[in-house]
Amino acid sequence: MSFINENFLELQDSYLFSTIAKKVAKFTEENPDKKVIKLGIGDVTKPIVPACIKAMQKAVEEMGAQEGFRGYGPEQGYDFLRKAIAENDYKSRGIEILDDEIFVSDGAKCDCGNIVDIFDKNNKVAITDPVYPVYIDTNVMAGRSGKYNKEKEIYENIVYLPVIAENEFKPELPKEKVDLIYLCFPNNPTGTTLDKNELKKWVDYAKENKSIILYDAAYEAFITEENIPHSIYEIEGAKEVAIEFKSYSKTAGFTGLRCGYVVIPKDIKGLAKNGEEVSLNKLWNRRTCTKFNGVPYIIQRAAEAVYTEDGKKQIKENISYYLENAKIIKRGLEEAGYEVYGGVNSPYIWLKIPEGMTSWEFFDKLLKEANVVGTPGSGFGPHGEGYFRLTAFNTKENTIEAIERIKKLNK
Repeated sequence: MSFINENFLELQDSYLFSTIAKKVAKFTEENPDKKVIKLGIGDVTKPIVPACIKAMQKAVEEMGAQEGFRGYGPEQGYDFLRKAIAENDYKSRGIEILDDEIFVSDGAKCDCGNIVDIFDKNNKVAITDPVYPVYIDTNVMAGRSGKYNKEKEIYENIVYLPVIAENEFKPELPKEKVDLIYLCFPNNPTGTTLDKNELKKWVDYAKENKSIILYDAAYEAFITEENIPHSIYEIEGAKEVAIEFKSYSKTAGFTGLRCGYVVIPKDIKGLAKNGEEVSLNKLWNRRTCTKFNGVPYIIQRAAEAVYTEDGKKQIKENISYYLENAKIIKRGLEEAGYEVYGGVNSPYIWLKIPEGMTSWEFFDKLLKEANVVGTPGSGFGPHGEGYFRLTAFNTKENTIEAIERIKKLNK
């Protein structure tokens, strides 16, 4: 008999978005005449921009010729893309990141989950709440969470950092020493941000406590306001304590192409049990070489095109389109009397649901009466209860129609 990894038994119910998909599929099957508008899952609707399409087409032609064909590529990513990332995402902001501190991957979701491989099971983990489920679930799978308390809806070994209206969506520093800290800003799901002064507090805490910050910056391209950092490395000293995750999924619409990257500076160290400092960059490189065969050449050429003059212009237009959708949602919900957050530096809008309802009850009401799909706040953690997330990634026409339907619910 083969024994299982019993940590998986501690996972709660099914994955949030698969539960939503099942509910929507059932409703659609029972109501084939209804037009359902999805503002739930954060998938894009705008096509891949022409600059990236052309780059892929050229790469396909290369792969079809003997002199241009490529087999296995470097697991860490091709030099041309790592160099483009270092130049455009970092050096252009006055940040010095070396090419070999960048690891190209098939998406930030995978990196955020896989990063736990290089850390000891006994590390104390702090996670903002509400939060993207992958952070919690992968630590549960790794045996780092402890038992689940059904009454409190929390894991016993996880330190929860509330991101709620009462603290202006700015998590407070842990009252106990923690080893790993998950931060995501612009935040998913609340759509809120931290300015440089707020983020500096976390870097200072990490340095003082020898902690590691796992910083998910997947939505930085949506930042519109000044003094909101696009990278944690804009904060002095962050390269000693922070690992940063970025993605082309929302920035360039690569949800179907799958490409992102993680930055692990050589200055950041972990400790072995004998007290020896160990390079996390070196550990991740070893893990990557063993468990990953790299992102396809064709996809990496598309990612490189993101940084061309045409690519930057075309992608900026797409992001502006989604941000306009966010404004439509935010303004419409406020007109309907809802308390609303996010939607300024983020494609996510976080709304407070009517009193007397759970977030899943609001989900059902919205689906059945307005035929609009969103995401229940409780799916992001206990502090998400009482809230609901909508995304700006549908078409402008559908977004306008969805908000008009929601407005009618309150009449």
